[in-house]
Amino acid sequence: MKIAFFVTKPYDRPSFDRYGEAQGITFKYFETKLNEDTVDLAQGYDGVCVFVNDTVNAPVIDRLSRLGVRFVALRCAGFNNVDMKHAYGKIHVLRVPAYSPYAVAEHTMALLLTSIRRIHKAYIRTKDFNFSLSGMTGFDLHGKTVGVIGVGRIGRVFIDICKGFGMKVLAYDRRVSSPAEEGGIRYVTLNQLFSESDIISLHCPLTEETYHMIDEKALDQCKDGVVILNTSRGALVDAEALLSAIKSRKVGAACLDVYEEESDLFFEDNSGHILEDDTLARLISMPNVIVTSHQAFLTEEALENIAETTVQNIVSLTKTGQCPNELCYCRGGAQDCKSEKCF
Repeated sequence: MKIAFFVTKPYDRPSFDRYGEAQGITFKYFETKLNEDTVDLAQGYDGVCVFVNDTVNAPVIDRLSRLGVRFVALRCAGFNNVDMKHAYGKIHVLRVPAYSPYAVAEHTMALLLTSIRRIHKAYIRTKDFNFSLSGMTGFDLHGKTVGVIGVGRIGRVFIDICKGFGMKVLAYDRRVSSPAEEGGIRYVTLNQLFSESDIISLHCPLTEETYHMIDEKALDQCKDGVVILNTSRGALVDAEALLSAIKSRKVGAACLDVYEEESDLFFEDNSGHILEDDTLARLISMPNVIVTSHQAFLTEEALENIAETTVQNIVSLTKTGQCPNELCYCRGGAQDCKSEKCF
């Protein structure tokens, strides 16, 4: 079996080669992204393997189907880059629902600690033998209130980490319809979370409902000096609204591993180019903003799990015609589907 693998990075190959070889799967690695201009590279392949910034829209799906490509194997949990409705009856869509919630949750806490304890600034200072403590005062996490939006696998791990620091935890999840106490987690309304949290951390998927959930209105409800953490999907946060709130001192700090217009920037070395995205350039220039390049997932354990699950998904689909991590293919037609996975 042959799979066209898009947006290949050096850290992808070892695990995929090992698991693929064991199952008789050959990966052809392409450095380019999958989009309307590159989709014909998939000709002659049984499936394509894509990542978060590949484009799997209606024209791409139609072309893949005409080329005889049977499935799209996402090597990630999120699928907002796939036109799910258009995929009905045309192509299988598989994903990796969980690879290492610890990787993302731990990176979130690392960003938070780095920001509030000025560790990034201390690193730069001491490189120049500057050991002054002026401007380096942080604050304790113990006793602070953190609001966690999205209590899935990653959100729960992050909550456990926060509890270890002695923080008070408020949580919001669309699956919990009213304020409640469940499993030691206090669920509140989104408005209450905004107004009472010292720190807000996002751990939810990007949908029509969650698009720009952190916008001007939401930020106005927040405490002065609130810290915003986003290691989920960039478009959960209105970047322009966040920038304005930082400039007005409403937001005390922001830690971003994702950005809503990241697709043409992240995962690439742009150091020799002028950054044309003025919003991102201004965010990065702010002394109280930390931006990492969508690397929260990037641990050895996560890479192993991603490769293993992706290969298992492909094998399961090809051998049985079914896969537990399939998202939206309905043989009876979308109108007959009873699965919560489908739209």
